[in-house]
Amino acid sequence: MELGTVPLGRTGTRVSEIAFGTWRFGRTDDTGAIEIDRDQAHRLLDAYEAAGGRFIDTADMYGDGRAEAYIGDWLAERDREDFVVASKIYWPTREDDPNGRGLGRKHLRRQIDRIRDRLGTDYLDVLYIHRWDDTTPAPEFMRTLNDFVRRGAVNYLGASTLEPNAWKVVKANEIARREGYEPFKVVQPRYNAVNREIEGTYLDMCRDYDIGIIPWSPLAGGFLSGKYTRGEAPPPDSRGATDEQFVDSYLTAENFDVLEEVEAVAAEVEASPAQVSLAWLLAHDQVIAPIVGATSIDQLEEDLASTQISLSARQVERIATAK
Repeated sequence: MELGTVPLGRTGTRVSEIAFGTWRFGRTDDTGAIEIDRDQAHRLLDAYEAAGGRFIDTADMYGDGRAEAYIGDWLAERDREDFVVASKIYWPTREDDPNGRGLGRKHLRRQIDRIRDRLGTDYLDVLYIHRWDDTTPAPEFMRTLNDFVRRGAVNYLGASTLEPNAWKVVKANEIARREGYEPFKVVQPRYNAVNREIEGTYLDMCRDYDIGIIPWSPLAGGFLSGKYTRGEAPPPDSRGATDEQFVDSYLTAENFDVLEEVEAVAAEVEASPAQVSLAWLLAHDQVIAPIVGATSIDQLEEDLASTQISLSARQVERIATAK
C-alpha cells in the first residue's frame, strides 16, 4: 500500500491523503508516565513513512514540546523537503508569564522560533492558530502571522478548532483580504460521522472561501473504531470506562445508531469500522486529509489502509443519515 497525495486546498502544495497526528508523543498520563516515548514515536513515524506518508501534524504544546523534539530528531536523518510539517500556537507555554499564551505578538514571535528549533527546520509548511484569542485584536495577530509568511518562516496559515464559529474565520480572512495579508488556507475542525457540527454554515463558509478541511478526531475518540457495543459495559481499558465526559458525549442512543450503520457497511466491504469511518470522510469533496493518531504500528497501518476502500454513494448516504 502506498498513500496517494492530494492538493493542500487552494495552494501549490500536495500532501498525503491521511495526515499523521502526534498529540500523544511525549504526553504524560495520570501516573506521570509518557504515553509514546521517543523510540516508539520514531517507530510510528517509520511506519507512516514506509506507507508513503509525508504529512505530519503536531503542536507546540503536545508533550510540552517533546512531540516537536521527537519529530525534529527523526527528520534530522531525512530530507526535510520530502515532508509537509504542520504545527500550532496558542496554549500557555510558561504558566507564570502573562504573555506566554494566546496570539499576542510577543508570544507568537517567541514560539515560532522555539517550534522551528525543536523541529530542526527553517520553516513550517503550515502554522495553525490552535484557538481564537479574544484578548488580542485580530488585525494584530493576522499581521504577525503574515510577517512569518513574508520572511519565509511559514508557508501557509490555518485555523484549528474554531468550529462551529465560521464568523471568526471569515473575520480573519476579510482582514487579510483588506490588508493584503496571507489568509487562512486550511482549517482543522473536529469532524466525523457522529460529530457533525460543522455541517451547514461552517462547511458553506469553507467552500465559499476556498478553504480546505483537515479533520481531527476522525474516529470520535475511538468510538467509531467498533470497540463499543450498545447496552454493554465499555472495555476496561477504554476511555468509555474512565472518562465521564466521553460517556456523556459519545455513548448515546443516536451515536450508536451511526456506529451500527458503520458496522453494517464495514461488513459489506470487508473492512473494519475504523476504516469505513475514515473512508466516509475521504469521500467528502471538501476534506483534504483526516488526521489519525495511533499508539501502535498495527493500529496505524489499519487506519492508513482505509485509503484502499471505496464506498458507494448509497453507503456514504446511509452513514450520513443514520444520525
